[in-house]
Amino acid sequence: MSGEKIIKVNHVTRVEGHGNIHITIKDGRVEECQWQVVEAPRFFEAMLRGRKWHEVAHITSRICGICSIGHTLTSLKATEAAMGLTISEQTEKFRRLLMHAENLQSHILHLGYLVLPDLLGVGSVVPLASSHTEEVLHVVRLHRLANEMSDLLGGRTTHPQRPVVGGFAKWPTVEEMEALRKKLEESVPDVETVASLIKGLANKLPQFQRETEYIALTHPDEYALYDGDIASTDGGTWPVEEYKEVTNEYLVPQSTAKFTKNKRDSYMVGALARLNLNYDHLSPKAKEVAKGFGLQPTNFNPFMNNIAQLVEVVHSLEDSIRLVDDIVKDGIKDEKPLVPIQAGRGSGSTEVPRGILFHEYEYNKDGECVWANCVIPTNQNHGNIQKDMEVLVPQITNHPQKEIELMAEMLVRAYDPCISCSVHCIFL
Repeated sequence: MSGEKIIKVNHVTRVEGHGNIHITIKDGRVEECQWQVVEAPRFFEAMLRGRKWHEVAHITSRICGICSIGHTLTSLKATEAAMGLTISEQTEKFRRLLMHAENLQSHILHLGYLVLPDLLGVGSVVPLASSHTEEVLHVVRLHRLANEMSDLLGGRTTHPQRPVVGGFAKWPTVEEMEALRKKLEESVPDVETVASLIKGLANKLPQFQRETEYIALTHPDEYALYDGDIASTDGGTWPVEEYKEVTNEYLVPQSTAKFTKNKRDSYMVGALARLNLNYDHLSPKAKEVAKGFGLQPTNFNPFMNNIAQLVEVVHSLEDSIRLVDDIVKDGIKDEKPLVPIQAGRGSGSTEVPRGILFHEYEYNKDGECVWANCVIPTNQNHGNIQKDMEVLVPQITNHPQKEIELMAEMLVRAYDPCISCSVHCIFL
């Protein structure tokens, strides 16, 4: 095969942040294939030094405007671990609900506004407002409900104010929770419609396989989002405080974000990783949806991460209703958190929409942060995106250049990257 194909995408659209795809194919041979992270670096860990224990979560929530709830809760968990603080059962239930709110909010946004255009062959969601009006309205309603749920539980839609170290600054009323439950129940037809639409388009997802390692939280009793140990599909579990033994961050020349690796050259985190490791704990309806797509562990197609996100939407909806019922049945107590200020070091982890997130802080005796570290899901995925691309592109070199470009972009979008959150280094 003769000829040259040069693909330079600066910057990939329908993702958060700035990342480039550079591919060069000469006479059917791939000479360059690179995923480049070119976002300006951010230094949140440095910003935290000298800040008081009660400020840290409010600062780190600004790492991301999409995963701000996850950053807040992970930050609170790390501070509570450093202070030797145990939260109440009520606090934990509300935090789990907040995790579901964010999962719904983020996954629906990604599936409805960023993935559907690829599956329907258009450049953005805008044309779909005319061609698929009803389906888009279902997406909008679900996204609005997730925003309202985040607002009720967190105090506002993004960068929540109500969750604080040890508990919540303000609790919703039982009446507000009952109203939320009604809205969750009423949203079931919307979810079913979106699931049906995506199922009808599932054949548009590339049938690509590359065996890799998947890492996520796991828990013996639940589909792990808020709590659990670190686990790998290649075997092994680790307590959260040993996260550095798993992430092994390192630098590459083309990226302002660190890459990671564990037992292989790369690993994947996110909805597909969670499903591969926690499938048995999915809610009943979520399992039905997964089976309808033939999605079972261990699945090695990164494009199926989008289907795993859809499965998690169903799970979060179903589990949210269960949690609201528990809360209403028990009543809501006006608990006031008490925080014993002390020197210490602590780690926290949750599963945010894009994968496993780690925060670790050290405090002095006055409750001032003297050291911090954050390992972001997308920076854990960058290496796997690169390795996937290195295998995918040689398989499609005979395709037209535009098709190669689209499939490479779809691969990046399948990971739902939050690129600007992941950049934590600078080259001098």
